[in-house]
Amino acid sequence: MPDVRLASPQGKWILLTTVLGSSMALLDSTVINVALPRIGRDLDANLAALQWTVNAYTLTLAGLILLGGSLGDRLGRRKVFVVGVVWFAVASLLCGLAPNTGVLIAARALQGIGGALLTPGSLALIQASFHPDDRGRAVGLWSGFGGIGAAVGPFVGGWLVDGPGWRWVFLLNVPLALVCAPIAVRHVPESADGRAHGRFDVLGAALGALALALVTYALIEARNGSLVVAVTAVAGVAAAVAFVRVEKRSPDPMMPLGIFASRQFTAVNLVTLCVYAAFGGFFFLTALQLQVVAGYSPLQAGTALLPTTALMLLFSARSGALADRIGPRIPLTVGPLLCAAAMLLMRRVGEDADYVTDVLPALLVMGAGMVALVAPLTATVLASVDTGRAGLASGINNAAARAAGLIAVAALPLLAGMGPDAYLSPAAFDDAFGRAMVWCAGVLVVGAGVAFTTVRRLPPDCRRPECRTHGSVLAPPLEPNRSAGKLGAG
Repeated sequence: MPDVRLASPQGKWILLTTVLGSSMALLDSTVINVALPRIGRDLDANLAALQWTVNAYTLTLAGLILLGGSLGDRLGRRKVFVVGVVWFAVASLLCGLAPNTGVLIAARALQGIGGALLTPGSLALIQASFHPDDRGRAVGLWSGFGGIGAAVGPFVGGWLVDGPGWRWVFLLNVPLALVCAPIAVRHVPESADGRAHGRFDVLGAALGALALALVTYALIEARNGSLVVAVTAVAGVAAAVAFVRVEKRSPDPMMPLGIFASRQFTAVNLVTLCVYAAFGGFFFLTALQLQVVAGYSPLQAGTALLPTTALMLLFSARSGALADRIGPRIPLTVGPLLCAAAMLLMRRVGEDADYVTDVLPALLVMGAGMVALVAPLTATVLASVDTGRAGLASGINNAAARAAGLIAVAALPLLAGMGPDAYLSPAAFDDAFGRAMVWCAGVLVVGAGVAFTTVRRLPPDCRRPECRTHGSVLAPPLEPNRSAGKLGAG
């Protein structure tokens, strides 16, 4: 039985190191978009290279995050967390020193592997270390501080890009890791799940990541229309089919397919795919639009995005309480529709756009929509499965959101007709951005329709989310498994 109290010195050290670890990954996922134009100019990169700069990280993170949770349960949560922190820092150093886009993209993929180890590991450490009476408050503080990190990420990124340069967006992780890892080794108790058994589903993880990689490559390179692209697309579909077959037959699957027997769980994951595909595409392109077309500096662009995450931090807990009273169906319908309206409002953001009259209204509506839907979405995911599988359900939902963002960043420029040098031409990018916002709004309307027709009221005795405060715009919050003390293990 874990017995560390939150008020004790050890409890404060544990909270600090888990917040630092998760903040490294959160900061990196939010600041990168603001840095993209400068990266492109400095490394002479085309739009496809910028897409891969974002997607290489998301690819390995989405493909391996479930496996990362299982590794911690079996090998030791502190050990895997520390390995993830050090791995992430080394990969960040490689990103900061990258002489060209090829090295940068490869280092970003390595970063994602580190993120897949430390992201679930930070929450699992809290679950395994703190006394049950303090665990809920510890998780709340962890999610709140992490949300603040996500909120200030674009601002910090813009300040670094405008000041010492975009490389410091990555190099900043090194001193954070030098603080985080020693604290973890000295103050965090080791823990593992003695009930975890069987082999790791390495084949399933590899096939899942391979399928995402091949499909992403095909979408990014599709404008070339070559035979290689067609073959890659077919191979990606084949890898996805093989992944499903392996998971169906494996005695210890990374993603047990039986969990999708719950119609509610399947439905809410379809909603997740729609809304986070739109969010991933929106934040990728909006950071470019504000700088390339509206003429904002990186700092101005990063600061401009603060209202969305600030609203989530302030009101996500209240939104969850409202959904408890009225059920998740209405929030999961209204939220995506508000976000769709926000994306259509963003089409007004053009050359020399005024922040107060052109940009801010869209971001406030966007924030309101995200406030309405994120907490009820998480609650519905947890309520749709047995309590003992809540950690797994949360991990699958988080991975689905990241995979949706990955595909959106790959596909949206193609659907909007962006050429390889579109971000170098304000007029061309502005036209394509308007079309992209229509695509994003359409996907959100589909998500709202799925929610309205499939989501039902939650039972009164179902599990409620522990992470009530949330600030990440690219994935829903992870939730611990209360009964087993583990996250996302199959």
